[in-house]
Amino acid sequence: MPLFLVFLTIYTVTVLGNLGMIMIIQINPKLHTPMYFFLSHLSLVDFCYSTVVTPKLLENLVVEDRTISFTGCIMQFFFACIFVVTETFMLAVMAYDRFVAVCNPLLYIVVMSQKLCSLLVGASYSWGIVCSLTLTYFLLKLSFKGNNIINNFVCEHAAIISVSCSDPYMSQKIILISATFNEISSLVIILLSYVSIFITVLKMPSTGGRHKAFSTCASHLTAITIFHGTILFLYCVPNSKSSWLMVKVASVFYTVVIPVLNPLIYSLRNKDVKETVKKLMKIEFIELP
Repeated sequence: MPLFLVFLTIYTVTVLGNLGMIMIIQINPKLHTPMYFFLSHLSLVDFCYSTVVTPKLLENLVVEDRTISFTGCIMQFFFACIFVVTETFMLAVMAYDRFVAVCNPLLYIVVMSQKLCSLLVGASYSWGIVCSLTLTYFLLKLSFKGNNIINNFVCEHAAIISVSCSDPYMSQKIILISATFNEISSLVIILLSYVSIFITVLKMPSTGGRHKAFSTCASHLTAITIFHGTILFLYCVPNSKSSWLMVKVASVFYTVVIPVLNPLIYSLRNKDVKETVKKLMKIEFIELP
């Protein structure tokens, strides 16, 4: 019960934080910019990812019958995979957006057109679906008979193949190639963008200009560090691959911690978002009888 209350509280904050961020961006015309367009989709992905996993986790904490159907398990993996891959590239897209904003401010509106923004977001979702379909297809080619106890609270890839009675070599290879490609390609985009930003900022003559440029990137860099730091530390350390405890810690971090942190990071460090929240609170206060 204590764990149930902790996770329920975190999930409630996740839902309110991410949906609240989307609402704030929609109602404030000042936030109708490419950066906030991407941020609204990041919030949507975080909300969806947490919602795919957390309700079942909460159920398992209070009921004795901790079962999930085979179809339900595969569907949970399928949707979770879509959203985690989408978030990986959404963060890379946001890094490119910051690169254009800082390095080419005069051309920002022209370069980051509504068409390009929609294309980048659509490509992130599409690649997430392609990756998820591929990984799910190779999972479904495995045989599952006999042992059906998954050593995790979520239908994570390693936990699913561990109960398979057929050779999981191909499925493991595909997810390794997919994860490596996604990590390297997204991190290359992020690193190149921020190296260019850093060089541009150092060339700025005014201290105020440097501070403003760094402050616009600080929230995004924090989100990137948490997200990719978790992947690299928990999944790329050789010893952790055979540790179910580490896999479970990673699963908790992905499904519970990261989705609740992103709206807090962006709202606490963003003046426009905080001003919108204050205005909404004033309106609600005035309207109360």
